[in-house]
Amino acid sequence: MKSIAVIGGGITGVTSAYALARRGFSVTLFEQHRYAAMDTSFANGGQLSASNAEVWTHGSTILKGLKWMLRGDAPLLVNPRPTWHKLSWFAEFIAHIPKYRENTIATARMAIAARQHLFAWAEAEGVEFDLKKQGILHIYRDRKGFDHAGQVSRLLAAGGLERRAVTPEEMRQIEPTLAGDFFGGYFTESDSTGDIHKFTTGLAAAFERHGGRCLFGALVKGVASNSGGATVDFECDGVTERRHFDAMVVCAGIGSRALATQLGDRINIYPVKGYSITVNLLDQPSQQAAPTVSLLDDETKLVTSRLGQDRFRVAGTAEFNGANRDIRADRIQPLINWVNQCFPDVSTRQVVPWAGLRPMTPSMLPRVGPGARPNVFYNTGHGHLGWTLSAATADMLADMVCAASRARSASVVAVGQAPLAQEG
Repeated sequence: MKSIAVIGGGITGVTSAYALARRGFSVTLFEQHRYAAMDTSFANGGQLSASNAEVWTHGSTILKGLKWMLRGDAPLLVNPRPTWHKLSWFAEFIAHIPKYRENTIATARMAIAARQHLFAWAEAEGVEFDLKKQGILHIYRDRKGFDHAGQVSRLLAAGGLERRAVTPEEMRQIEPTLAGDFFGGYFTESDSTGDIHKFTTGLAAAFERHGGRCLFGALVKGVASNSGGATVDFECDGVTERRHFDAMVVCAGIGSRALATQLGDRINIYPVKGYSITVNLLDQPSQQAAPTVSLLDDETKLVTSRLGQDRFRVAGTAEFNGANRDIRADRIQPLINWVNQCFPDVSTRQVVPWAGLRPMTPSMLPRVGPGARPNVFYNTGHGHLGWTLSAATADMLADMVCAASRARSASVVAVGQAPLAQEG
């Protein structure tokens, strides 16, 4: 097993391709856009947040979804129009509620493991991505939210993450620009932030330096695999082409579900839309008034990151509305209002809105590993933690492909030696 196709040029596809190329494989990356990281990996919240590892498979999530269903500006919005995909996804989501504790712990462990790989890769390849290692502060306006955070902290601690409770006074010391009244917070010093788009494009360039090939503008139309290898049918510049590989890795975000069906697998990924705004800090007063420490507001489900001197990113919310990429004004305005409320001296005259579709599985855990057919692997379904988990799952995936390649080579050798053994 030498040649591998990786389908998808977002954060999971690029990290997977890079990890495989570093292990000596001949890797071709297929991406439908002209550049890497132009879809869900373009403008997320920027947090590398093990402290946000709590999975959503909790009874309170269902109650909030029902309560907020008719509120256009709700942090969690579910389109009430039923579809089979949506109903089946929520049915499986509810079935995973009993695994809330173990899946949260597993996610925290994965997020912690991802740090060492991501930072090491960035340093080795000279990738600049506005990294800030100043921690993440979770803020709570009432006792109920703060008490729930205490329960979550115990699960995160079981996964190996340290974070501490802080008083409102300590919160202001950690981030003096934050305005408003709060009950308390939790601070995770080991968390960090960065620009996912800059990192992904930088690592894609490093992947090519290591001998990998990026096929941009290549829309994958069909995939197949058998014991002899894998094939990818794609269209590029109006021309349809088929290429053969020893194996393939599917990292296609919300498109992974359809590709998996072609390969005989069922991966129930649902597109959960998230919104962000990038506030351009045009003047010195705004730059001084914007926070440098990353925040997570549990009540509004918003996160922030400071990207360099002149950009402030605010992102969050979850919208279950199918593969709809529309940027709705009633979903963007609450983000702007939040900035005006919490950081009143930051000018919001120039705000860039964005929306992306997170590929979520009902368990909230990514699908990493082999498919039903030979020579097929998956690294997809990371949901809202793709940036946080990507380096760990890419390393896991590369190890699995290496193990499969060694097993295949051993099998070929064993078959070749079989007649000699019989003669003996």
